[in-house]
Amino acid sequence: QVQLVESGGGSVQAGGSLRLSCAASTSTYSFNCMGWFRQAPGKEREEVAHVRSDGVIAYADSVKGRFTVSQDNAKNTLYLQMNSLKSEDTAMYYCAAAFHFTTWPVCGFAYWGQGTQVTVSS
Repeated sequence: QVQLVESGGGSVQAGGSLRLSCAASTSTYSFNCMGWFRQAPGKEREEVAHVRSDGVIAYADSVKGRFTVSQDNAKNTLYLQMNSLKSEDTAMYYCAAAFHFTTWPVCGFAYWGQGTQVTVSS
């Protein structure tokens, strides 16, 4: 059973930074995709960023240039470095992983963490 555990959330003022971590119970090298999603109150869950096993990285337009996703297979951990945070970044952030693609190149995220809260005050 794959387990994903997020950490690193918290409260920060606008313009500040946070780094989220997602520790996996299995080798992250075995995943075809790992990613970060977020959900704000009253809004639908949205993808923030993902990393594919072929090295392709994608970001939501709203975070491009501010957030950086990285994967350390030696530590079985996925990271999300968040800089220049804005109040609209306030949300619960979730880590996700996929062994398969639903239809190439769409990742079939099937494993999810419990989430870590990020609150940005203006």
